[in-house]
Amino acid sequence: MMYQRRRNTDFIDSITSHRSVRKFTDEKIPSEDLEKILSATRTSSSSSHGQAYSIVNVSSPEKRELLVDLVGNQPHVAISSHFFVFCADLHRINALGKREGIDMKTSMETTEMFIVATVDAALAAQNTAIAAEALGYGIVYTGGIRNNIEKVSNLLHLPELTYPVFGMCIGVPIEEEVADVKPRLPFEAIYFDDEYPTFEKVENYLNEYDLEMKEHYENRLTGKRLNKTWSQVMIDKRKEPRRLDIKDYLKKQGFPLL
Repeated sequence: MMYQRRRNTDFIDSITSHRSVRKFTDEKIPSEDLEKILSATRTSSSSSHGQAYSIVNVSSPEKRELLVDLVGNQPHVAISSHFFVFCADLHRINALGKREGIDMKTSMETTEMFIVATVDAALAAQNTAIAAEALGYGIVYTGGIRNNIEKVSNLLHLPELTYPVFGMCIGVPIEEEVADVKPRLPFEAIYFDDEYPTFEKVENYLNEYDLEMKEHYENRLTGKRLNKTWSQVMIDKRKEPRRLDIKDYLKKQGFPLL
């Protein structure tokens, strides 16, 4: 039987209209919608079908309030309907190996398995985000979960061979507070045929993008308006090393990255 391609342009429109939401109503996501979202999460791609991730749904108001400060004073962590922490998780497969009397330690400590688990968590999170937005909810990723990574890990009782990759707020947006869609890098700066080009070959596209983003920063609907280009913002944000405690934390969690 010939495979019948399914086309859903509305779904593509949903993906391409993504924007981060940081202002939510106090409305809770109904259980039937949450089940649909998590069904999409569970069907995400994973390396060798290992599904090397776990999600901690932080439902305790007390823990949510603690996390607001731990992630960098982000009040939406407490306000959103749900706050998920996506974790890279090799603990489960390691425990299964122990049950069978098989020493998995050296394999679990490799950089390759660390990448596998991190990517699995990211793929599961993106499925979650896409499903939530398709149902009309708003989301925002929370990389600030790594600002105080060990304290977050202790708060959530994360076992060895796991770590929190990022959080995600999901909820009902306050419409007038929804940000506009940010312009993205042009295809010519991110999509290449056969080989990676020299920087000089993409520099003009980046310069054009800088002008587009400068206009966006100056006129955006929400957030602080800036008189800067994208390049300037990125350099300002990345020029100083951040979160230098993570390497030692990962070693404690059983990720020496062999």
